Amino acid sequence: MSRLPELDPRREALRQHVLTHSLKTGNFTLKSGRASSWFLDTKQTACRPDGILLVAAVALEILPSEIDAIGGLTMGADPVAYGIAAVAATQNRSLRSFSVRKESKDHGVTGRIAGALQPGDKVAIVEDTVTRGTSIFEAVEVVREFGAIPMFISVIVDRGGTCAEMARSAGVPYVPMLTAPDLGFEFGS
Repeated sequence: MSRLPELDPRREALRQHVLTHSLKTGNFTLKSGRASSWFLDTKQTACRPDGILLVAAVALEILPSEIDAIGGLTMGADPVAYGIAAVAATQNRSLRSFSVRKESKDHGVTGRIAGALQPGDKVAIVEDTVTRGTSIFEAVEVVREFGAIPMFISVIVDRGGTCAEMARSAGVPYVPMLTAPDLGFEFGS
């Protein structure tokens, strides 16, 4: 690991939580099939009460004020979106939360959206960790098809470094809470 860059106090607290609870080192095969010496299970941060409070503190600092709803592809986005929305409510900020199902449901409330998303909503798409960005942009497309407007993308940790360019191409602002270099690793390593 290289020397860690300086971060503002909120991001520093989040980084320390991620390093303590979510980072694993060893020999791993990533979803992409690549080998890596490190792995992130950021649900270990998002699903702990102290961790989600840190995530929400950073997220609510960077989320545009016009956002109506927050969500993303289930399972990685769920604790992030629901936790941020709950903490936002304690600060008199109303964010409805939702999940994008992996496949369409054909009974009850049909389709891929589950939760309180409404057509026309201005949306923040979130995820726990991103390597390539495919899950995030699948969620962006489903939200657009539903009739809502993706306005912002964020993740707890950007591991791969490719999501920023994908977001730029899609015309959606992207601000990760932390990046691989913030944790002392190179993008894509």
